[in-house]
Amino acid sequence: PPSPPTMAADLMEIDDSLYRYVYLFLSHTFLISFLCSRQRYVLGDSAMHQMAQSSVFLSGMGGLGVEIAKNIVLAGVKAVTLHDTKQCETWDLGCNFFIHKEDVFNQRRRVEVVCPRVAELNPYVHVDTSLCPLDDNTDLSFLRKYQCVILTEARLISLHLCDAFGICVRVFCDFGEEFEVSDPTGEEPKEIFIQNISQDNPGVVTCMDNQPHGLQTGQSVIFREVGGMEELNGSVRQATVLSPHSFSIGDTAHLHSYAHGGYFVLVKTPKTFRFETLEQQLYDPQLLIPDFSKPEVSLKNIHVAMLALETFQEQHSRLPNIGYFCIFVSLCFLASTFYLIIGPLQSLSPEEFLPRGDRYDALRACIGESMCIELQKLRVFMVGCGAIGCEMLKNFALLGVGLARSSGEVCITDPDLIEKSNLNRQFLFRPHHLQKPKSTTAAEATRNINPDMQVDAHLNKVCPATESIYNDSFYSGLNLVVTALDNVEARRYVDSRCVSNQRALLDSGTMGTKGHTEIIVPNLTESYNSHRDPPEEEIPFCTLKSFPSVIEHTIQWARDKFENAFVHKPSMYNAFWQTHSSAEVVLLRMQAGESLESSFQVIKLMSRQPSQWEQCIAIARLKFEKYFKRKALQLLHSFPLDTRLKDGSLFWQSPKRPPTPIEFDLQDPLTSIKLSRILSEVKIPEYRPLEKCIETDETAKKPDQVKLPLSSEEEREAILHLEQAISTDRVTPECLRMSPLQFEKDDDSNGHIDFITAASALRAKTYNIEPADRLKTKRIAGKIIPAIATATAAVAGLVALELIKVVGGYGFESFKNCFFNLAIPVFVLTEPAAVKKTPIRNNIYFSIWDCWTIFGHEDFTLSEFMNAVREKYGLEPTMVVHGVKMLYVPVMPGHSKRLKVT
Repeated sequence: PPSPPTMAADLMEIDDSLYRYVYLFLSHTFLISFLCSRQRYVLGDSAMHQMAQSSVFLSGMGGLGVEIAKNIVLAGVKAVTLHDTKQCETWDLGCNFFIHKEDVFNQRRRVEVVCPRVAELNPYVHVDTSLCPLDDNTDLSFLRKYQCVILTEARLISLHLCDAFGICVRVFCDFGEEFEVSDPTGEEPKEIFIQNISQDNPGVVTCMDNQPHGLQTGQSVIFREVGGMEELNGSVRQATVLSPHSFSIGDTAHLHSYAHGGYFVLVKTPKTFRFETLEQQLYDPQLLIPDFSKPEVSLKNIHVAMLALETFQEQHSRLPNIGYFCIFVSLCFLASTFYLIIGPLQSLSPEEFLPRGDRYDALRACIGESMCIELQKLRVFMVGCGAIGCEMLKNFALLGVGLARSSGEVCITDPDLIEKSNLNRQFLFRPHHLQKPKSTTAAEATRNINPDMQVDAHLNKVCPATESIYNDSFYSGLNLVVTALDNVEARRYVDSRCVSNQRALLDSGTMGTKGHTEIIVPNLTESYNSHRDPPEEEIPFCTLKSFPSVIEHTIQWARDKFENAFVHKPSMYNAFWQTHSSAEVVLLRMQAGESLESSFQVIKLMSRQPSQWEQCIAIARLKFEKYFKRKALQLLHSFPLDTRLKDGSLFWQSPKRPPTPIEFDLQDPLTSIKLSRILSEVKIPEYRPLEKCIETDETAKKPDQVKLPLSSEEEREAILHLEQAISTDRVTPECLRMSPLQFEKDDDSNGHIDFITAASALRAKTYNIEPADRLKTKRIAGKIIPAIATATAAVAGLVALELIKVVGGYGFESFKNCFFNLAIPVFVLTEPAAVKKTPIRNNIYFSIWDCWTIFGHEDFTLSEFMNAVREKYGLEPTMVVHGVKMLYVPVMPGHSKRLKVT
């Protein structure tokens, strides 16, 4: 290897005590940038604040650099300086999505082209340019003002600090000799309730209901609300994992015996990492093993090949001739896929890789001209145009997917509109696109990257209701399907359509810094529906209603109250008055003893409908009294603090928390003078406990309140209210119409999140639960999946690689599913699960992909159909079904007559 670069050492000497200069060598295939409002849920407020104060120097505006620039600006740093000295070339069009044909024609500088287009991604980030050369004669003191330096395509002495050849790429990060990471895993700690703690040496903690603790040996936990063994409360103990549901915590023999309750939380312990220098790593690199099924395969051959190329370029000021260069790339491809014999690449002649002076020269050098043509002829259906969809469309444009006018096309569909929260990771969209359709906007942006792209944008949801559009004929015209979805059910449906029409499916997803890709190939792999994830755990009804124990319970309770008050009740109200012609008719029918569904709830709503601001305040005051005082009093009346279960144990023990009624404080400084006057005039009825049954069974479902029988007193009260409303002329057309409010988490002016945050915090206070701030409440109530642009770019790049393999007709062992967690980091490639084949008899097998076709005629009878099966497959049909319908079962009376039916 060449001698180590002196410039890297110079950078560190500028001011090592203040700054850590970082070199990140990245590609748009494996994007692992350490600078990454869903993002806030991944990194937290502290990291977001630090990024917002950081300035970054990024050198090299090729495909690597522009991908990094995109993600850094989306992440929201303070400022970015883009550095480059090269002009736009045709080669750039195949990897830099911000460079267009006219930029090449006009011989513009890359950095001048890229800068305004990168800056457009985030108006809060200051983006400027630098054209100064970076060499031994450059005074590097200007780098003092940057917290991070990222070099791509930078040549220091005899070394390219960043290279990407085909799918092969290397990443080297220099954080100094050691670097402290405050959160080594990026996982949010959970409160885990305790079943038992043994009084022993070592003491063993057992989790309640065999709930997995998710700990690793050596991690520390802090204990809260432990009954009996109270010395543990507030203490931090190191855990030694014994099983997924138990761990030891050292000597507890001298403590009081455990009585009941309590929970523990993982303590985030900062971890110090130590690093070798670039010089040491060049001589002996430590490489991740991406495929644990083949740990013996070393990627150091690629490392050596890259160093050889660098030496060649240093000596000759150029890369090897294209033929030799393409052989190198092919060897890298083979090495990275673990020395498999890849037929499509082996059969290509050297001419296949030669440049032709167009935007696909870089791609052609990797996969050859024939494969490029096959990509252009592809007909792809992509479902979803969100974060992953935007990245995939960019990759399609750079790969030239579906641009052949006679046969190629990329069809995309998404019913959603662009929201503000999309802009930090769905990079094809800009602020002026808000409330425009995602699909049509993404299609237009994709054509800006590659004007030759054939993109057909739809606004439909892919579901049974749209099977008239996305029918068998539609799927039969496709080569493959790509999903960019955010829910399991939609994935399952698309998968079922792909299986029935024998089409390959490429699926991917992210959650925070984690990502997965799955490839599904007809007749080779299992389908998405072949495996089932465990169902999402629902909060029991009785827990939500009476026994919350963690903040998620109070947030869900508040979310349900919002839905009930502002969506369900107004919708029910409107539906009732659309069914019944007038209030007078309803009154007559009720007076005649008729039972009208929802009538009591509707009339109750009508009688309480506020018309003035003061009335709204009064209703809110009564709601406060009901939910945060009286409900608690009633619960304590039904279950006093000394209540015991049949086995003698206390009813109120963890995870059940006894409530504390909240007294409304009129003197609270947060209450304005105006509100104080209104609130002081609200009459609060005297509280009297009811003898009612409170549900404690965690398996019980929420009852259907609409169908609950009404007492005669409630019916008389409803009739009286309606009579009064009619007699006082309060029943107007406006009075018989309400406007339901659909929950919208991203509009900070509508008060929806504020309502849920306040209601949740009050309920948390009632049950002595630590309240959540507005941000956490928004994440949980809005069911926001944490997202970060880097993980999204990574899964899209991995899917694009598998797409090339599908098009090339590669064998089963070439395909790879992937799981990664960029925070740790873990990067695992696995072979897809092979399709299961069920033997029927002799050499006849059946799998999910098999489609046995019988061709009949217009008068084809059931008997003829069965005979055709006998003749074609040598099988004796025992019954004929269609879905869940039995068409022919010999033992069923009358079924024999069906044999003559067409």
